[in-house]
Amino acid sequence: MGFDAGFSQALGARGWLGLTLPVEYGGGGRGPFARFVLVEELLAAGAPVGAHWIADRQSGPLLLKYGTEAQKRFHLPRICRGESFFCIGMSEPQSGSDLASVRTQAERVEGGWRLSGQKLWTTNAPRSHYMIALVRTSGTHDDRHRGLSQVIVDLAAPGVTIRPIRDLAGDAHFSEVFFDDVMLGEDAIVGQEGDGWAQVTAELAFERSGPERIYSSLALFDAWIAHVRSRAVPDQASVVLAGRLATHLAVLRELCVAVTAKLAAGESPVVEAALVKDLGTALEQAMPVAIADVIGAEDGPPAAAALMQALAYVTHVAPSFSLRGGTREILRGMIARGLGLR
Repeated sequence: MGFDAGFSQALGARGWLGLTLPVEYGGGGRGPFARFVLVEELLAAGAPVGAHWIADRQSGPLLLKYGTEAQKRFHLPRICRGESFFCIGMSEPQSGSDLASVRTQAERVEGGWRLSGQKLWTTNAPRSHYMIALVRTSGTHDDRHRGLSQVIVDLAAPGVTIRPIRDLAGDAHFSEVFFDDVMLGEDAIVGQEGDGWAQVTAELAFERSGPERIYSSLALFDAWIAHVRSRAVPDQASVVLAGRLATHLAVLRELCVAVTAKLAAGESPVVEAALVKDLGTALEQAMPVAIADVIGAEDGPPAAAALMQALAYVTHVAPSFSLRGGTREILRGMIARGLGLR
């Protein structure tokens, strides 16, 4: 979650952003597995990748698949250079996890679209340049999937107000974003008007399936493993827990690799990605609780301050792991439908 625009631009200069985008748009022309390896190493090192993360992971691929040639030529090279950061406009007040009930409206007017409404829980909105928002371009929120479209919003445009939301850990990664008659050009629509639901569903496969869905607590895990190794005789409970957590991580990583293989084959593994996200965040949330229990039961000198600080921080932010990218209840409904159970 660390945000460092300079670091992102340094990655871009090395050719490590937009790795899967075509060379003609400034990308690396590589496959999803190349990006998987790079992303995994960045996450394992705790690199501050928050600035470019959303644009590199999903906004760029979305524009490549659905955007106009003009949109690709304008946005993709800037994403690859680390000069343009994106945020996601999906969640809204009063909608909970019911994404299809969005109320933010883009009304067709002379010369483009007039945008009114509000988005909530938008990551890094104050420091992003653009938002790709799911909005209603026809009908009402009762129409559900029909009449939804995706639009590109310049967050510096008149009528856009961004208000950070500070969490219990003292961070303000999330924001609420207000649109007060924001004027968008004719070229703001991504893909076909009314196809927003299908597009956003495909986009969420990128968001839910990556290694970040299993590594959010990895810094804590590494610090705790170092603590266990430092003890002359590690207690049996710690040894058992270490084996159990490592085994779960290994299996979840294989699932991530399998989903990446489907992406490489041009598929849209929506159900498989939901499964990875559900299982991955369950492990991420269980990890601080289990580690706290074994630390609390240890004899001998107390754990180092750095480990306890990591434990406190992850414990504070862990509830959000199963919210971002779709709540556990929504994901399990998708999995059940994919298995033909509902």
